[in-house]
Amino acid sequence: MNTYQTVNNDDILLKLCHSVSHVLSSTTATHVTHAGMVQTISRTRLKPDLGCFSIFDGGFSGLVVINFSADSAIEIYRKYMINMGMPESELAFSHTSDDVGNVMGELMNQILGDFISKISKELQTSISQSQPKMLTINKELTISVDTNLDNAVARRVSFKTENNHIFYLEFAMDKTEFMRSADFEMDEEVDPDSLIESHRMKNVAVPASANVGVKGIVADDSDELLSELGL
Repeated sequence: MNTYQTVNNDDILLKLCHSVSHVLSSTTATHVTHAGMVQTISRTRLKPDLGCFSIFDGGFSGLVVINFSADSAIEIYRKYMINMGMPESELAFSHTSDDVGNVMGELMNQILGDFISKISKELQTSISQSQPKMLTINKELTISVDTNLDNAVARRVSFKTENNHIFYLEFAMDKTEFMRSADFEMDEEVDPDSLIESHRMKNVAVPASANVGVKGIVADDSDELLSELGL
């Protein structure tokens, strides 16, 4: 009899948290972490100072909201732009700047792209997302975002930037479970850069005395590399 491994809402949320930390850490060259505790909430909300949301649909439906404080938004924005090579003197200082909103929206897009790519492969399903929307919100205003979820499960997770500024991820999706049979094997992750580097080093190792056969060796390795990349 086959045994099954279950993937539920909280497992999917953990994947999303990893994508948030990974994308923001790598794009800002800093260390962004998420809390080990997950809070159950009744609904997702956009809150001050900078709120961003996106709806996804397909194998399962849901909503992602990230609420940035002014300090966390400015820190992430400025470190991202500096990491991209922009002079610090040319950067905005206020979270209400259009430039800050555009950059944070782009980062949200990268986060969801990373999450959807990984979860679609793991769960063998197809998911699409809406274009992330970014709103600068007055401190006295709270906006609820409604989605058509039949049996919604909502969670909140806090994140911390390198300078200890806090922001929050709120996540809602239909209650669901995916079951993976014990004999199912996921496709091995292929890193094109690593493959190219390994084949380059293999070719470099060919001795000069083997000039006669070098062209044939390189051609065979190229065919092998293309095959490994699925091309």
